[in-house]
Amino acid sequence: MPRVLAAAPEATVVVPDPVVALAAGDAVHPVWRNELGGLTFRLTGPSGERYVKWVAAGTPELDLDAEADRLAWAGRYTAVPRVLERGADATGRWLVTAGIAGRSAVDPHWLARPETAARALGAGLRALHESLPVGECPFSWSVGERVARLSPAARAQVGEVPDDDRVVVCHGDPCAPNTLLDDDGRWTAHVDLDALGVADRWADLAVASYSLGWNYGDGHEAAFFDAYGIAPDTERIGFYRRLWDLG
Repeated sequence: MPRVLAAAPEATVVVPDPVVALAAGDAVHPVWRNELGGLTFRLTGPSGERYVKWVAAGTPELDLDAEADRLAWAGRYTAVPRVLERGADATGRWLVTAGIAGRSAVDPHWLARPETAARALGAGLRALHESLPVGECPFSWSVGERVARLSPAARAQVGEVPDDDRVVVCHGDPCAPNTLLDDDGRWTAHVDLDALGVADRWADLAVASYSLGWNYGDGHEAAFFDAYGIAPDTERIGFYRRLWDLG
């Protein structure tokens, strides 16, 4: 199953007390709920726009400290949200970032224009892979580490690990919602980098193209791969999609 789908939280979301305090009078808008229960809020006021990621206590799968560290590193080389602060209390953890230009590739505007969005996703992922220096990256998303965390049954299902094609700094969660686009259909930034790390580029390519079907329907992978500048590799795509599903 996909880890991330286009989904906005219900209008009845209860804003956690720490988020209210962080808003300091700014308007609070719930904009995202992921399947693990993490919430994202947009804060708007006279000083501009900020975003708060909130994770309730007892949700270890969502590591906001890991994301903050990766954003701080990646922001030296490419467009990602700037970390403003992070914190925790007995109720949960939070990460505050500055607003950044662009709207999600799963905004209704782009859901109605899937071919343009798919091309922007491909171009954006290629730019990310080209801009982040592998030799200086302190984070790993290696296939060996990911396979080692699988159960014996899942290891048997995922199959033989393919040789690396090209090692890059991968996004780690390159699903469509995590690329932002401007109004002309060009990528502007990437978000949700908590799994960013060094890996073969097909770990990203397989999942990014996979997510097109979840969000836009079938028929847009050709545009994605064309914009990235590579032909689909069926063997590597199959392996990394199975690893994504089973992991």
